[in-house]
Amino acid sequence: MASDPSSSPANQALTPVPQGNRVFHFHEHAALWFSLGTGLLVMQIGAYLVPAVGTRDALVAIVLGSLVGAGLLAWTARLGCQTGLSSAGLMHATYGSAFARLPVLLNIAQLLGWTTFELVIMQEGTVAILQQALGAAPGGLLDGMSGKLLATLLWGGVLIALMTGSMLTLVRRFVSRFGLPLVVASLAWLTWQFGTRMHAQGFDAFWNRPGTGGMGLFSAMDLVIAMPVSWLPLVADYARHGKRAASTLGGTWLGYALANIWCYALGVLVVSTVEPGTNLVAALLLAQGGLIALGLILLDEMDNAYGDAHSGAVSVHSLRPRWSIRAAGLGFAVVCTAFALVLPIHTLEPFLLLLSSVFVPLYGVILGRLGSGVAVTGATRTVDWSAAALWLLGIASYHLLAKFAPEFGSALPTLAITFVLAALSRPRGAGGLTPAQA
Repeated sequence: MASDPSSSPANQALTPVPQGNRVFHFHEHAALWFSLGTGLLVMQIGAYLVPAVGTRDALVAIVLGSLVGAGLLAWTARLGCQTGLSSAGLMHATYGSAFARLPVLLNIAQLLGWTTFELVIMQEGTVAILQQALGAAPGGLLDGMSGKLLATLLWGGVLIALMTGSMLTLVRRFVSRFGLPLVVASLAWLTWQFGTRMHAQGFDAFWNRPGTGGMGLFSAMDLVIAMPVSWLPLVADYARHGKRAASTLGGTWLGYALANIWCYALGVLVVSTVEPGTNLVAALLLAQGGLIALGLILLDEMDNAYGDAHSGAVSVHSLRPRWSIRAAGLGFAVVCTAFALVLPIHTLEPFLLLLSSVFVPLYGVILGRLGSGVAVTGATRTVDWSAAALWLLGIASYHLLAKFAPEFGSALPTLAITFVLAALSRPRGAGGLTPAQA
C-alpha cells in the first residue's frame, strides 16, 4: 500500500510520486472518472442546452464536446502520470515557481466554489427526498432554513469525515468496487423511466424538435466542454498515482467521456419530457423509483465534493507545505460547509464558461510546453514570461471569440492557439521531463 503523503512535512504537491508508490490501474482510473463525471450538476447543464438548440444539435454537441473535453482531460492525466507531479506541480513546471502561485490560487478559488455547489445541490436533493418520503408539511422541520441547515450539516459532516481518511483507499476500495455499480444502475433506471415517457409522448416530436436559436452548435459544444475542462486543474492530483501512462490516459478518457455523454443526454431527456419550468430534482422524483435512484446519485455526488476538496487541499499544501494535505482538506471542507449554508445556487452557465476562459488557455500552454514528454520544465525559474503571456493572450482570445465570433465557439480555437504557440516557443536544450512509461 502506498505511503500516506500527508504524513510527511515535505511539499508533497511539488514532489513527484515515486514509481513504487503508484497503485492505480486502468479500471481504477475509469471508475474514478466515471464517478466524478456523474452528477446532478452535469444533468442540470445538459438541461440548459434545450430548447436553445434542437435535440439533434444538442446530442451532436454532447458527443463531440465530451470526446474532445475528456480527451483533453486524459492527455493531462497522462502528463501527470509521466511526471508524477500534481496539478500545482505542472503549473510550477510551466509558468515558474513565482508566477504559478496565481493559477494555483485561482484553482483554489474555483474548488471552493465547486465544493460549495456540490454541497448545496446535495442539500436541496436531500430535502426534496425527505419531504416526499415523509410527506413533510410546509413550515415543518424539513422546510425552509431548518431543512437546509440540517441537510447541509449532514453532508458537510460526511465530507469532513472523508477528509480524515486516505484518498487512495477511498478510490480503490469504495469507488471502484461499490460506488460504480450503484451509480450505473441509477443512471440506467432513470434513462429507462424517462425514455419510456419520451416514447409515449412521441419519439419523432422529441427527435425533430427545433431550437429557439439562443445558442449555436459550437456554443453548445463550449458548454459541454466546460464541464471536463473544470476538472483539468484536478486530474493530475489523481493521475500521478497511476502505474502506467497508457492505462491512465485510456481509463480517464473512457470513464469521463461515457459519464459526461450519459449525464448530459439524460438532462436533455428529462427536461424534454416534463412540464416547462420543472426543477430537475423534482423531475427526477417524478420517475417510478426516482426516490431511490436520486438517493444513490446524491451519494455519488459526495465523490465529486471529495474530489474537489482533496485537490483543493493539495493546492493549498503546495503554497503552505507546513499544512499537511489532511489538515488542509479538513479546513477546506469546513469552509465549504459554511459557504453552503449562506450561498444560494444560481445559474451555473456563466460560472462554467468563466472557468473555461481561464483554464482552457492555462492547460493549452501546459500541454504545448510539457505534453510531448520532452519539454523543458520551468521549476527552477521564478517566472516564465513567455508562458505567462500566452496564457493571458488565451484568456483574451476566449472572450473576444465569444463576443465577436460566437458561431465558431471559444474553447477549441483558444485551445489550438495556445497549444500551437506554446509548442513553437518551447525552450530547447535543457533537461526534460521523464519519458512516458508505455
